Amino acid sequence: MSGNNESVQIEGRKVVVTGGSRGLGLGIVEALVARKANVTVVARDKERLAEVAKRLSVATIQGDITDRALARNVLREVRPSALVLNAGASPGMGTVDTMSWEDFEKPWQTDVKAAFHWVQEAIALPLPRGSRVILGSSGAAVKGSPMSGGYAGSKRAVWLMAQYANYAIADRDLGIHFQTILPMQIMGDTELGRAGAKAYADRKGVSVEKFLESFGPNQLNPKKVGEHVVSLLADPKYATGVAFGLKGDAGIVSLDG
Repeated sequence: MSGNNESVQIEGRKVVVTGGSRGLGLGIVEALVARKANVTVVARDKERLAEVAKRLSVATIQGDITDRALARNVLREVRPSALVLNAGASPGMGTVDTMSWEDFEKPWQTDVKAAFHWVQEAIALPLPRGSRVILGSSGAAVKGSPMSGGYAGSKRAVWLMAQYANYAIADRDLGIHFQTILPMQIMGDTELGRAGAKAYADRKGVSVEKFLESFGPNQLNPKKVGEHVVSLLADPKYATGVAFGLKGDAGIVSLDG
């Protein structure tokens, strides 16, 4: 691969993006479409999928991303060479003493369960040799997130799952590589980020805007995340790493080692 041949790497490539109808997932889809990738978006919301299909001319599949049969059918039908597992639940907000178990476990029942099934199906198929699977984690997996219950732990589990998947295929010579991305800033441009920012801003007694300013002038947003994912898939210097932090100022940073 050549870092100067981005269009060769992305144009025409079959990519499946889960949760690609809004937020970070939509930013990723837009960046891939801009490079002429052949994108299939998987999400639950029928109306949002229709809007994305109309605006971006992508294929769409409606379904519950935690459904293993859906994962199996999508991967067998599309046979992508890149799979971006972005979809996840919006966690309940509050300190641990105020949350119900149902709110606390929600990210585990969605984010972790979905990643588990899609990873297993990617290996079982298997995806074509040279394929990349990118799992969406979070900076919360590094620093914790005391206002969002089980979210940080679930995202740490997703990060570890990429490592476990690479370990599982090491002796099978399948040529699939699993990676994870960890946005290191709360983003006010997404529903999840806005909810998180409000929870922390309220606790600090400041406005949401004031809280978001604490991340500096070069804030991360869905567009930048999308561009970073394209870089991960196109640039050979990111071809072998496993965990990458995404920042508004520093861009892509390795979290391996």
